[in-house]
Amino acid sequence: MDYGLRGQVAIITGSTSGIGLGLAEALAQQGVNIVLNGLGDRDAIEATRAGLSARNGVEVLYHDADMTQPHRIADLVSSTRNAFGRLDILVNNAGIQHVAPVDEFPVEQWDRIIAINLTSTFHATKAALPPMKAAGRGRVVNIASAHGLVASPFKSAYVAAKHGVIGFTKSAALEVAQQGVTVNAICPGYVKTPLVEAQITDQARARGISEEAVMRDVILAAQPTKQFVTVEQLGGLLLYLVSDAGASVNGAALTVDGGWTAA
Repeated sequence: MDYGLRGQVAIITGSTSGIGLGLAEALAQQGVNIVLNGLGDRDAIEATRAGLSARNGVEVLYHDADMTQPHRIADLVSSTRNAFGRLDILVNNAGIQHVAPVDEFPVEQWDRIIAINLTSTFHATKAALPPMKAAGRGRVVNIASAHGLVASPFKSAYVAAKHGVIGFTKSAALEVAQQGVTVNAICPGYVKTPLVEAQITDQARARGISEEAVMRDVILAAQPTKQFVTVEQLGGLLLYLVSDAGASVNGAALTVDGGWTAA
């Protein structure tokens, strides 16, 4: 399906692996030029960048902005505009996790999770909106989580940040509703990324059960389908939201969670 996005430019934060890279691939397949951002080995990142470009015939750049540094986030946006002369799509995906009881939660971990998962969304959106408003069209898609709608124990910082992302999404969407710009949030359930796959192995070893049992009874306990969400499924929703077909979807928090939040 052609979503009419060829030649557009997208920034995806936290896109050197996992969900972010999958979303970058979905956009690149539609002819969107991509700016990757994230952490990792520089040689591996360069191989990822070059491969994404070669597979899809689009231009792909990389920017190493630290999502805890507002001035670096602003430079990510300004560098993109300088390189391409436009910015059409911003996907705020960068995120980290730490699990601990509230009374044992390290303060530095709380601050870092709020900074990367929530505050960076504000800084990137703040920088991206002026060129989008000037162009009369733009799409901001924030990757929240099912944990932006419901809670789990021992994830207070992550849950607070993702709830905040949804609140920010709604408020920003109202501000730009008449200027051709939409702001929406995607709320995934558990996605089988390399990070989650490592957790499956570790949990199986720690609990003395099979990896299949970990997936079914531990990680996917809250998802009625007992199936992981795929990055391709998230990519399909992203393409709809950033296309003209999704122009009237604004301020929404759309779940892709196998029914987790339906109960």
